[in-house]
Amino acid sequence: MVYKGTMSLAAILALVAATVAAMEGVAWASHKYVMHGFGWAWHRDHHEPHDKRFERNDLFALVGAAMSISMFALGSPMILGTDAWAPGTWIGLGILLYGILYTLVHDGLVHQRWFRWVPRRGYAKRLVQAHRLHHATLGKEGGVSFGFLLARDPATLKAELRAQRETGIAVVREALAD
Repeated sequence: MVYKGTMSLAAILALVAATVAAMEGVAWASHKYVMHGFGWAWHRDHHEPHDKRFERNDLFALVGAAMSISMFALGSPMILGTDAWAPGTWIGLGILLYGILYTLVHDGLVHQRWFRWVPRRGYAKRLVQAHRLHHATLGKEGGVSFGFLLARDPATLKAELRAQRETGIAVVREALAD
């Protein structure tokens, strides 16, 4: 048997791009339902002030890495021989690229863990504002803006937070309670 894992360049590029886009949905759902749900023990320290270089929350990056590595393995004829599934390699690459974008945007730009730059305008500013509004709640209940690369209008997010506070869904930090 011969490995039949060839794909056209267009198919590869489309699959990688689709995977990166799909990962924003995966990240949104896992952030809202896992990190702010049963995974709160790992995620809590990300929402609390501290001076540590690393957080328990960073363990979620290992989950993403395991997903990417698993897909690379599924697509590798070196590991699975003729049973390898070629799209696995490119899905693994898409997950890896999303992880890099996440690290640059969330850890770098928003939380300034790796570099210091405060955007004054444009989409980068909107990303920072949206994620800061995500951190406006105390505890795991309620909240807005669970995505990492797609940011909704901050005015809309503020209105949602206000409604959550008024209905008792979320406890909002003092600075945003007005």
